[in-house]
Amino acid sequence: MSQETLAVLNSVEKPPEERNPAIAMLALEGVAYAHLHLFADADRILGQAEHSCSATAVAACGHVIRANGVLAIERGNLDQAQQFFLQSLSFSRADGDQFLEATALLNLGAVSLKKEHFDEAIDRSDEALRLSVALDARDVVLVALENLGWAYYNVGDSEKALELFLEAEKSALRLGDIVDQVSLLTDAGYVYARLHDFSQAKRSYMQALKLAREIKTTQHTFNALRALALVSAQNSELEEARKYSDEAIAIARADSNRLNELYPLLVKGLIATKLHDGPEAERIFRDIERDQNGNASLKWRSEYGLAQLYEDEKRADGADHEYRAALATFEEVRSSLQRNDSRLPFSNNASRIYDDYIHFLVIQGRAEDALRWADYSRARTLAEGLGLLTKGKDAHAGPPPLSPREISRRAQGTLLFYWLGEKQSYLWAITPQQVSLFPLPPGAQIDSLVQRYRTALSGPQDVLASENGRALYRTLIAPAKTMLANNAKVFIIPDGSLNNLNFETLVVPDPSPHYWIEDADVLSASSLRVLAASLVRKNATEDIRNTTGAKNRRRQLLLIGNSVAPSKEYPELPRAGEQMASVARHFPVRQQIYERDQATPAAYLTSNPEKFSHIHFVAHGTASRLSPLDSAIVLSKSAETAPFKLYARDIVRHPLHADLVTISACYGAGSRAYSGEGLVGLAWAFLRAGAHNVIASLWEVTDASTEQLMDRFYDELDQGASPDAALRAAKLSLLHGSAFHNPFYWAPFQLYTGS
Repeated sequence: MSQETLAVLNSVEKPPEERNPAIAMLALEGVAYAHLHLFADADRILGQAEHSCSATAVAACGHVIRANGVLAIERGNLDQAQQFFLQSLSFSRADGDQFLEATALLNLGAVSLKKEHFDEAIDRSDEALRLSVALDARDVVLVALENLGWAYYNVGDSEKALELFLEAEKSALRLGDIVDQVSLLTDAGYVYARLHDFSQAKRSYMQALKLAREIKTTQHTFNALRALALVSAQNSELEEARKYSDEAIAIARADSNRLNELYPLLVKGLIATKLHDGPEAERIFRDIERDQNGNASLKWRSEYGLAQLYEDEKRADGADHEYRAALATFEEVRSSLQRNDSRLPFSNNASRIYDDYIHFLVIQGRAEDALRWADYSRARTLAEGLGLLTKGKDAHAGPPPLSPREISRRAQGTLLFYWLGEKQSYLWAITPQQVSLFPLPPGAQIDSLVQRYRTALSGPQDVLASENGRALYRTLIAPAKTMLANNAKVFIIPDGSLNNLNFETLVVPDPSPHYWIEDADVLSASSLRVLAASLVRKNATEDIRNTTGAKNRRRQLLLIGNSVAPSKEYPELPRAGEQMASVARHFPVRQQIYERDQATPAAYLTSNPEKFSHIHFVAHGTASRLSPLDSAIVLSKSAETAPFKLYARDIVRHPLHADLVTISACYGAGSRAYSGEGLVGLAWAFLRAGAHNVIASLWEVTDASTEQLMDRFYDELDQGASPDAALRAAKLSLLHGSAFHNPFYWAPFQLYTGS
């Protein structure tokens, strides 16, 4: 409420004689002018404040530094803003001013967002949130939540972002914080638009625009207009899109802010494309692409616009070039993000480009090129972490060559690779002899089927007669039926919602209804390229084992579980002791067991886990929707204040050589699949650490059925079966010969391979 701020400050007849409040008032006045984009006035006022601070710094001088950072943001000078906020952070910590520290962290997070360093934005905003909660600084808490929501939106967690924005918007309304209410309404609109709910997005933007105009905040008015222009263009409401674009451009030009001008100008290019005005659209996109005031987001979006324009005009070579340019620009930016092992960056920001490019390649008759790019998008982040793909500018070369038939031959199985697209989904079926492409329904249609079937599987009812189970088999498996021999080994490389589907449960209608597990040995992998790398490593490991004395390592067990309940939230598992004893009897000599109060995270981390061939946990598990590497195995406390969760982020730091890691815990594989990334949570962590195979559960099951399944599983391993064959045999034993024949009991345990 900048106008009101200035009115209050100007109502003071005589400035305070004490320097601290006098300087604080000048800092507030400078911020108000900055928000109103009255930059000359802001410079004048903040110059007075800096002059007062030049003699001897007082507490309020830190707020002057922060005010200069706000002014730099409003001018679009992000590097300068970042330096001011770093200075204010140092000042706050030296002065012991925790409120200034919280706002410095908050503003550093905001700068990171604008610079598209989203992981860094999460770090800074998390710090600001924790400190502001401790201070009960409610408005800072509100903005920190907004910044976190925006950061999660940009890393692909749209549902979490929407949850944060809507919660914070209600808080802003209760606090009478209209400025943040405007921001949150705009942000919620962004998420609705990503979820393709354009009507709800437009309602949010219109409400934001109304409030922004009431309080006369130029930047928020511009933001709402820019968003309305884009959503109107997406709805083919071209006259409205043009009107909102023109208003936004006028604001940007009045502020001499070229960066802001480029966003609505991009919408003008989209409008020209929809009106089939190719020369005008091309001119606009080229201007944005080459503009020195632009950023990477505008660059790849303009390149993407050119690709779509050329595709519509049947200029295949030009479209191909621009699609590749847009993806290279995006990947270069994504590779430069500052990240740590506790977070996964996701490719959702460019998912639409990948989807359109893959569809374009298929239409051009380049099915294997489409497969190569689809696998590249799937494997990118995981493979970078494993050192299998290059980073930075080398990404411009695009996907390295891929030999799918050779991968199938070395895997000794058929590969089913899925891509869920907005317009069209695809299945590539791969054998040593051929690669066949099958078109599938749009991703939303498949998602709906998966959701209904997963709901049916979540209880112990009989689903063999399920129409959804049959429909999924007809959709996902039947097209490639002629390429699947009976009892063949099949590697599923899923996409999106298919990560949460156990394909073994799909219902084969002929000759009589039965589950697909009875016809095939099914494994899951994250990507073709990562699977290929794991096969090379497995072959090398087998060579080592065949040397004298190396076979002894193969039967060493690390067994951890039956923990002491660390809290009411995680009660003790009634039959954990019996399950551990059952597993241990299969390794009578070479075993290391940590049970009860000894089963701690530190016990695993200091046990030299790399020396074990088999690692088995019997414990509760948690799966983080926000950050997959914050998923954890719940163990015992070694002391009252000691951690009792073994986090995935810690697991990945300890190299493994295990044939198999088994997580006999609920939600072990992660409760959510992120499109573009495949495996998440604990299974992903152990595979990344070096395990060859991981067994994890998709949902919670009873102790009794788990104990029976695991006992049979290890019996099969004792007889020399591979992990996938042993798990299949154990599941079939429950399916055919016990009270636990429904998939609810045997289907949650899934084998993942390809680290």
